[in-house]
Amino acid sequence: MTWQLVFTEQYTRRAARFLKRHPEAAAVYSKTLGLLVANPHHPSLRMHALKGKLSGLHSVSITMTYRITLELIVTEKDIILIHVGDYDDVYR
Repeated sequence: MTWQLVFTEQYTRRAARFLKRHPEAAAVYSKTLGLLVANPHHPSLRMHALKGKLSGLHSVSITMTYRITLELIVTEKDIILIHVGDYDDVYR
């Protein structure tokens, strides 16, 4: 089963800023998005549900430093991308 990535305008701006600041992460970022489409539960993504003020969202790892937060809409097979950045930026 293939999932559909939904790129909101806000996420697209954040991703462009992230890639401008961290061009070395571009290849692994693209690989992460590919894995999300193919299998969002792939072990290398280290997907987990978030708690507290980010309850209802999930996080996947791009690297040990960078994360993507996302919302999974299971019934429609959509993955809405919320935020991308380093650990402190994404979780605040």
